[in-house]
Amino acid sequence: MPDIHLDSVLQEHRFPCDTCGSDLRYDPQSGELKCDHCGNVEPIGTVWTQSRAIAELDLKSGLSQTLDTAEMEETRVSQCPNCAAQVEFDANSQSAECPFCATPVVVDTGVHRHIKPRAVLPFALPEETARDAMKDWLGRLWFAPNGLQAYARKGRKMDGIYVPYWTYDAQSDTRYSGERGTVYYETRTVMRDGKRQQVRVAKVRWRGVSGRVARFFDDVLVLGSRSLPKRFTDALEPWDLAALEPYAPEYLAGFRAEGYTVALDEGFEEAQAKMDAMIRRDIKFDIGGDRQRIHSMDVDLSDMTFKHILLPVWLAAYKYRGKTYRFVVNGRTGRVQGERPYSAIKITIAVILGLITAAILGYLYAQNG
Repeated sequence: MPDIHLDSVLQEHRFPCDTCGSDLRYDPQSGELKCDHCGNVEPIGTVWTQSRAIAELDLKSGLSQTLDTAEMEETRVSQCPNCAAQVEFDANSQSAECPFCATPVVVDTGVHRHIKPRAVLPFALPEETARDAMKDWLGRLWFAPNGLQAYARKGRKMDGIYVPYWTYDAQSDTRYSGERGTVYYETRTVMRDGKRQQVRVAKVRWRGVSGRVARFFDDVLVLGSRSLPKRFTDALEPWDLAALEPYAPEYLAGFRAEGYTVALDEGFEEAQAKMDAMIRRDIKFDIGGDRQRIHSMDVDLSDMTFKHILLPVWLAAYKYRGKTYRFVVNGRTGRVQGERPYSAIKITIAVILGLITAAILGYLYAQNG
């Protein structure tokens, strides 16, 4: 099937201050909109944003591209020439820097159509706290170049980005066949060192079984972006999805939101793999015994729904010798992940010192011997 969404997008949402006209931004500490120019604070949320439940969407309609037009939107974007991320800038921008790879981006628009987000997990950590977490993490890295440490100390601004994810819900009903293994022991006589010895040997007695297991999967999480290495975003988990808020653009004020590049059907394939792994675990528990074998699984999924959500990440991109290194911080917990360059000079010095130490120890050992 053709993709519902073609490329990634970074959106910016702006709200003027009622007092001075400057841009308001979402303040993670207070959970309100704040004006950095005059200090004016405005609460988020009209009655409808606080009373509206986070509704799921029918997965079959999404996969067949028959969702209501109200669930879709179009965005004008610019493409990064280096990493191909699609970035939206405000109307007054002529050029800017890609937050994913620190490459200069010249504004050049294109239109993309995608599914609207249904929920957002607001930032809870301010940039200063995220930067301190990144500095602490970098400080623990051995053999990192001095330039990297200096980069952290300079306190360069981090980008607050809402990263796209899919969540999938489904009721599963699985019939299976397999075998239950019971371990028993036999005593055998063997020759060891010219002597007869008796040893116990483990054996398994298998018996055919079949049965049924059921499980409801709630919010199976799948990354919807390719702009960041998946191993980084996976390592930022867990996310407190119970704190999701119905989507409101006010939460994005002062931040950006990347659009998804992993299509809905691709995300569902990954979600199914996660569901199958859990179902296999349930089946083995249901089989019982000491060992288990699964011969067949007939999985029936029903009541399948999904939603597009945005999760908060603080991001820094650092260039070293022509290569970009990225650091990401969970905007709720402060957990840090990232890439790192290695200093050849520091490694060489460490090797030399290690050889000198080994030589000294060897000399002392020889003298004492």
